Amino acid sequence: MIACLDLEGVLVPEIWINVAEATSIPALRITTRDEPDYGKLMRNRIRILDEHGLSLADIQAVIGRMGPLEGAGEFLEWLRSRHQVVILSDTFYEFAAPLMAQLGHPCLFCNSLVVDERGRVRDYRLRIQDGKRKAVMALKLLNFDVVAAGDSYNDTTMLAEADAGILFRPPDNVVRDFPQFPVARSYAELQAAITAAAGR
Repeated sequence: MIACLDLEGVLVPEIWINVAEATSIPALRITTRDEPDYGKLMRNRIRILDEHGLSLADIQAVIGRMGPLEGAGEFLEWLRSRHQVVILSDTFYEFAAPLMAQLGHPCLFCNSLVVDERGRVRDYRLRIQDGKRKAVMALKLLNFDVVAAGDSYNDTTMLAEADAGILFRPPDNVVRDFPQFPVARSYAELQAAITAAAGR
C-alpha cells in the first residue's frame, strides 16, 4: 500500500492563513477549505498580492518562520516506517522547500509559480488539472493499493479515487458536503484509519 497525503492542514499549517496574519490582510485567509474553485481562489490571491505590493520573498519570509503541525513529524515517521508516502499538494515548490526539509524531505508532487523580474507572483502553473486524483489513478495502475488523507474541497477527488479516503481535521462544511468519507480528528485516529485500510 502507498499513502497519499495532502500537505497544508494535514502536516503543516495553512500557508495562506499565516500570510494573512503576518500581513493583516484578512482576504488571504480564504483557502481550499472555503472555496472549492481553485482557479478562482488563486486568481484572487494573486490580485491581492499585487494590490498590496507583496512579493514571493515576502511570502517566503512568513513560511520560513513556520513549522510542521504538532505531532506531524512523529506521525509521518510512523507512516514512512510502514508504507511508501507521497505528498500530493496544490501548494508550490517555491513555498514548500523549507517545510519539506523540516519533515525529512518526503516525496512531494505540487505546482509552480510564475514570478516576474521584480519577484512578484504573476501566475501559477498546475502540473496537471486535477493532479491529486490523477496521481492516485497512476499509482493504482502500478498495482498499488492507495490510502489518501486530506482536509479540503480540493482533496475530495483524491479521496474518492483512493481505495480508502479519509478526511483529517476538516471544517464542518466539508464534512457536511462529503459525508461518505470517514473523519479523523487526531493523528492517533488517522493512524488507526490507515491501519484499518491496510488490513482490508
